[in-house]
Amino acid sequence: MDIRDLTTEDLDDVLDLRKRSFGPLSADDREKWRKAVLPALGEGRYLGVFDGTRLAAAARLRRFTQWWHGKPQPMAGVAGVTVSPEDRGRGLGTRIMRAVIGRAVELGDAVSALYPATTAIYRGVGFEHAGAQHNVRLQAESLRGIRPSGQVKLRRMGPGDAAELMSVLHRVHGAARSSGPVSWDEDTWNVWLADEDDFLYLADDGYAIYRWKGDDIEVENLVAASPETLRALWSMVGSASTIAREVVASVAPDDPVLWLLPERTRERVQQVRWMFRVLDVAAAVERRGYPANAACEAVVTVDDPIRGGGTWRLDISGGSGTATPVEATGVTLSVNGFSALYAGIPTRTLRLAGLMSGHDGYDQALDAAFAAKPYMLDYF
Repeated sequence: MDIRDLTTEDLDDVLDLRKRSFGPLSADDREKWRKAVLPALGEGRYLGVFDGTRLAAAARLRRFTQWWHGKPQPMAGVAGVTVSPEDRGRGLGTRIMRAVIGRAVELGDAVSALYPATTAIYRGVGFEHAGAQHNVRLQAESLRGIRPSGQVKLRRMGPGDAAELMSVLHRVHGAARSSGPVSWDEDTWNVWLADEDDFLYLADDGYAIYRWKGDDIEVENLVAASPETLRALWSMVGSASTIAREVVASVAPDDPVLWLLPERTRERVQQVRWMFRVLDVAAAVERRGYPANAACEAVVTVDDPIRGGGTWRLDISGGSGTATPVEATGVTLSVNGFSALYAGIPTRTLRLAGLMSGHDGYDQALDAAFAAKPYMLDYF
């Protein structure tokens, strides 16, 4: 078995693997998929395991920006992990995952995330559960009752608006000190913004992407930096209530729209879990944002069988952090545990789960520094 970069000549075989793993795609979806993956081929972000000339497994690294406490950094999104049915149970999933971890590091990514079809294989290579995509089901009529509080100019978006949309995302997530949300790269946004079945609207400080899904409305993305834009966008979605009965929306766990609803008693929320992995401890700590008033000095040993691990002194203050290699004793975490800590999982949880051990004098400071409510709006 050999691992090599995929080329355009391999795409039919990759589509066959996808069909056998996830079910068939429509002709339109296959064409959209081809357009979306072409940049990944040229960037060395699509790998395959070959048995001779036969493709046995594949995985892709998506090029994302991800925010942690409002600070953006590059993130490798692992997607399309597929193993041919006749090759399952032979360790190819683990093998391709080790290869994409190595490639992500070569490409300069310090963190990575994925949506798991199963936990075991990804936990085995250092990923750990961190956050979720929160999909809430709302009555369309309740959104219609949200009235705009000012004059907000909304315009329709198209493929030429990708750069402006990305600029809006940077402003919104920075101001909200968001943790977990991602932005696609500009090439991919241009593909998504060309979908004729989506309704795409842009304001100066927010945007919305939604569509019909059967008799309901599905909101994929809706973000806003100001109360006026927030109300204008949600009111527009709610204007479909004369036809649609319900709206299914991907939202933050404390999304402000939930506080604009006239009634809240029982809410139907589906959590689609995602997993996270730190690839480079020093770079990941330096690239992350932190609460401005949090201060932490801690010695942390990270056990990472794939990347080697080590011991670092973490110095976090004023919203920034560094990790310096040291020879000392402090707390010990598996790479799974450190990845979860990075994503805001409390030290108490990590200790009880067996992901953290050793000196507990740093726990309160670590909790304050890495505090977060991680979520994503996008599934990949």
